Amino acid sequence: MTDTIQHHLTDGLLMAYSAGTLPEAFNLTIAAHVTMCDACRARLYAFDSVGGALLSDQNCASMAPGSMQASLAAAKAGRAAPSPPRRRSILPAPLISYIGGDLADIKWRPVGMGVRQAILPTDKRASARLLYIPAGSAVPDHGHRGTEMTLVLQGSFADDTARFAKGDIEIADEDLNHTPVADIGDDCICLAATDAPLRFRGLIPRIAQPFLRI
Repeated sequence: MTDTIQHHLTDGLLMAYSAGTLPEAFNLTIAAHVTMCDACRARLYAFDSVGGALLSDQNCASMAPGSMQASLAAAKAGRAAPSPPRRRSILPAPLISYIGGDLADIKWRPVGMGVRQAILPTDKRASARLLYIPAGSAVPDHGHRGTEMTLVLQGSFADDTARFAKGDIEIADEDLNHTPVADIGDDCICLAATDAPLRFRGLIPRIAQPFLRI
């Protein structure tokens, strides 16, 4: 599948993910994409290696007596029980683990025009949601007040910039206004993360926005 991925993460996002400076919603989206994309996974390993080398050059602080034993005991106490084998899913492993289930376990909520969403619990620095867009349907025309990362999990969509298929990730910023439309033939399911509310042009989406938390 990775051979068909045309739209990848930027070096800046991969470095920030490696450094652990991103909001939880962005971390989840990047982790999901990296499991689907060999190219971005290889670049992430390179950034991780550079970070590890830099840390190894730093002066080490001495540990208090018993610190290692206490850490190991805490890790053992908090270790989750092994998960049962799962059937093949369109959802990447980080997302399956995060929502605690598969597609059938997602609690979709309608947002209009046949589009549905499921908001995922993350820290308040950004929001993450699963989007279900019926084939041929569109997300209302909108712009952005910050960054939006959209990862395609099933199907595909197109906007004014390009077409995005399974595994592709679109990075939108304040300069982009678009109307994503799911391709005919297959419903589109995406994972989207935003660090600021969207900027809708239409009156009805703007009225509904506070209730839908978009």
